[in-house]
Amino acid sequence: MTDTNNPWMPVGLEGKHAVVCGATQGIGLAAAQHMAGLGARVTLMARNAERLEEARRSLSQPELHGTAQADFSRPEEVKAAIESVVSAQPVHILVNNTGGPAGGPIVDAEVEAFMNTFQQHLVCNHLLAQAVLPGMKAAGYGRIINVISTSVKQPLNNLGVSNTIRGAVANWAKTWANEVGVHGITVNNVLPGATNTARLEQIVSNKASKTGASTAEIRAQMANAVPMKRTGEPEEVGRAIAFLASPSASYISGINLPVDGGRTSSL
Repeated sequence: MTDTNNPWMPVGLEGKHAVVCGATQGIGLAAAQHMAGLGARVTLMARNAERLEEARRSLSQPELHGTAQADFSRPEEVKAAIESVVSAQPVHILVNNTGGPAGGPIVDAEVEAFMNTFQQHLVCNHLLAQAVLPGMKAAGYGRIINVISTSVKQPLNNLGVSNTIRGAVANWAKTWANEVGVHGITVNNVLPGATNTARLEQIVSNKASKTGASTAEIRAQMANAVPMKRTGEPEEVGRAIAFLASPSASYISGINLPVDGGRTSSL
């Protein structure tokens, strides 16, 4: 059994309350499971009540954890949900994680797609962060972790809307980091590469339908673009998030951390 209170590498999250968005599947669920395993009380946030309950039951000591239902296409729902959560218990860790928009060239993108994605990502992130900030200040401990994309370092082909909004979120996060660090609060971005999630399945299917290649061929191409010659697993990204949430990451703030097997070619 891992000693999460080891003074040489303090990663235990006992006494901490984490809110994890997009927590019913993929990276969000993996992050919630890892933090619960490290002792945090976790509130899972997503739009589907049934799937939220299923995800809660998958956590270590499920009776300790809670759920909050909100549709991220409706910022007013997100605001009401997080206000209800913080009124019951201060939040020490916030994981902002929302599904990406449909792919496509930027030249074909509708203005509405930019507006909707901006709302779902940057506006909702901002409402959530504002709501949890007072509790983090009072505790002298805060971790805001945004799950974005490697596109903030290197724009990805055929993801025009996503590239644009992800970049805006990265700059929003860096600005927050500059302003709240004095309170013992860190703000960081985790940048997953090709990771085996429902989002990747969607991207693979879309590319296969447009190119005529099989989904297996598309997956092989993605894996070959990674120095490690494989795509990632949600658990691998979840561990990075859990580390950034821990006391061990107390002097890491304002960074973009790729978790991509080395695929991103920029430093």
